[in-house]
Order: sequence, then C-alpha cells, then structure tokens
Amino acid sequence: MGDAETSADVPVADRVPPVFVLVRPQMGENIGGAARAMLNFGLERLRVVDPRDGWPNPKSVAMASGAGRLLDKAGPYADVQAAIGDCDYVFATTARGRELTKPVMTPEAAMAQARGMIAAGKKVGFMFGPERAGLENEDLVQANAIITVPVNPEFPSLNLAQCVLLLGYEWQRQTGEASAEEMVFNRTDFATRIEVEKLGDHFEEKLEEAGFFHPAAKVPGMKLSLRNMWSRLGLTKAEVATLHGMLRQIVRHFGGQA
Repeated sequence: MGDAETSADVPVADRVPPVFVLVRPQMGENIGGAARAMLNFGLERLRVVDPRDGWPNPKSVAMASGAGRLLDKAGPYADVQAAIGDCDYVFATTARGRELTKPVMTPEAAMAQARGMIAAGKKVGFMFGPERAGLENEDLVQANAIITVPVNPEFPSLNLAQCVLLLGYEWQRQTGEASAEEMVFNRTDFATRIEVEKLGDHFEEKLEEAGFFHPAAKVPGMKLSLRNMWSRLGLTKAEVATLHGMLRQIVRHFGGQA
C-alpha cells in the first residue's frame, strides 16, 4: 500500500469506542437510564461530571439494572475539561440555538463522522447537558461541533437518557464501513484538549499585554469567543506548534518577552 493509509489499517481491536459524558446530571435515575441505553447498543465508556446528588448514587444503580458496571468506571469527574481531556474530537448535544459559531449536525451525520474518525484511530466524545437547562456556553466552547435532534420546535426538550439512547442507536445502526469522505481524518495527529487549552492561554496572555481586551464589559465575551474558535478549528499538533511559534516571533519582533 506504500504510504497510503486507510481506516482498515487501524485494527478493530485498537479502535476506541466513543465516550459519552454526562455534564452535571441532576437525577440519578437519568444517569442509570443513560447507562442502560448505552449498553443496549454496545457502548460502555461513560463519564459523569459533577453530578448534583453526589456519587455513587443508589438511584442510578437501581435504574441501570444490568448496566451497573458502566457506573463503576464513570467517575465522577470534577469538570468538563477533565472528562474530555483525552478526546481528539468532541460533539455537544443541545436543543437550543447558541451564539457560538460551530458546525451543527444531526445525530446521523455526527455519528457517521465519529465512526470515520474512530476507524482512523481517533478518540471521540459526546457531551450531554443537565436535564433542566442543558449545556452552558462554557461547556459548548470546548466542543468541536454541535448535535441537534430534529424534534418538534415547539417542544424540543429531550430526557437525558432518551438523548443518549438516540446517539447509541445511531452508533449501532451504522455498521457499514466509513465512507470515502471521512478518510480525510486518516494520518491526522490531532492536538489534545489540553494542548488547545494551552494555546488559548498563550494567546490570551499576549493579547492582554497588548491591550486587546477592552472595554471591560466585553472582555468575558471576547475571551469566550476566542476559546470557541480554537476548539472549533480541530487543530493538529503541528498547527498548534506553528501558532505558538508565530505568536512568539511576533512578540519578539516588537521587543516583547515571548
């Protein structure tokens, strides 16, 4: 095959299934229901971020029934960054329109893309928000793309476990090979979430020194937009290193400390 590489070059045994991340879930029953829905479709990588009623939760264990083993390794995680830190690409589920600019996909399209990435050896995560209000902008900014289920616009709210069930179903349903369109992800060494976070820190620091962030009332929104941009780009390790180098050289050129 020479230098060419296809998804088949990554052995099935080495492909990591997607991780489902429940962010600040409120009811133990919904956590257990999500675990049960995942196992229905052969998914076992569950992570729970800062559950409202503490952890472990007896109600989640009872609801999970035979899927209780998923809860044993689910966490809890202190924050979103800790839960998705090892993911190359993250999808976030939300039913509401947001001001953040990101690709918006159906569950079917998102899972097709995820399967292509996983076939190429990448690690993919799916975030689900708390029952009452869903994911906040501070959560969404860490995702690469958004999933919105095409439901009744007059009643768009989905139960947490139902949403997990929909995504799990799409994972199981799409049993065929990844399409040629998804092969563009092969041989791509994506930057980790931490590496992207550090790039954002570097730019914020230098922009702060340059007086970019003003007026004060707009600073939080400006920083949020920048963080969203970095996560949306899906940067590779090489691109992150290049951006760090570019910023250092610009600062040095103008007599600053890189």
